[in-house]
Amino acid sequence: MSELVIKLSNGKEVKIDRDALEAINKYVRFEVSLEALAKELGLESWEETYELIKKIPAWIAWTPPSVFNYEKERLINKLKSQ
Repeated sequence: MSELVIKLSNGKEVKIDRDALEAINKYVRFEVSLEALAKELGLESWEETYELIKKIPAWIAWTPPSVFNYEKERLINKLKSQ
């Protein structure tokens, strides 16, 4: 299965899995600081977290993890059938 990976300017790659998406979803929906999100995602600083948030498409950040997994599978299957 394909994975969504965001590459930061410092070369670090952040895999967007269910846990990461839940943390990002909590960040966009509730009052969570970038520092707290960095800690939850295992990033070194709020600057890395800010860069990550800027690179993630808004529809992914706002999509509940269960719906995101469904959409990802649907898109993968669509690409395979072409």
